[in-house]
Amino acid sequence: MEITVRDAVTMLHGMGFGALLLLAFSGAVAGLYSTSIAGHHWTERERRLACAYLVVMAALAWVTVLAGAYLVYPWYRAAAPPGTVDLSGYPQRLLMSRTATSGWHDVGMEWKEHIAWFAPITLTAVAYIFIRYGTHLAQFRGVRNAVMALAATAFVATSVAGAFGAMLNKFAPVRGGATIVIMKGEKHG
Repeated sequence: MEITVRDAVTMLHGMGFGALLLLAFSGAVAGLYSTSIAGHHWTERERRLACAYLVVMAALAWVTVLAGAYLVYPWYRAAAPPGTVDLSGYPQRLLMSRTATSGWHDVGMEWKEHIAWFAPITLTAVAYIFIRYGTHLAQFRGVRNAVMALAATAFVATSVAGAFGAMLNKFAPVRGGATIVIMKGEKHG
């Protein structure tokens, strides 16, 4: 069983960081919702834990998007040398070479590369606002609603980028680089 370095980085970006980020939204929503309960008294430990959770979540969003933009995306956009027939090493060119898959680049990648940035930006705002207002969010309904809207925007952005990323990787995977042998099989003779 083996995998290439580019496969591994792409998996870490999407199935590692991206999937973990999507899972983290359930905890964020629960924490943010609990701030809206009138009369809920947060302990200092709960407040610090919620702040740390949101800061780590925002950092995870930044790591996910930056890994996609600066590690995976350049491999995706690699230009094929003139006369190249096998486009499997050039995912963007492979998608654009067929009418049936060109939409995955035209719509999928264009959306993915732009909408994905909403997640870290809005999650950074969520973390900042929660650190600033924290346990007092229940008193500021407008601010609390804005925080929930920002968190929802981040979730939608993450979901759309992840869905497009999975489909793009299905039709034109980013492959190449050194081979990493994960496990050697038995030789039958």
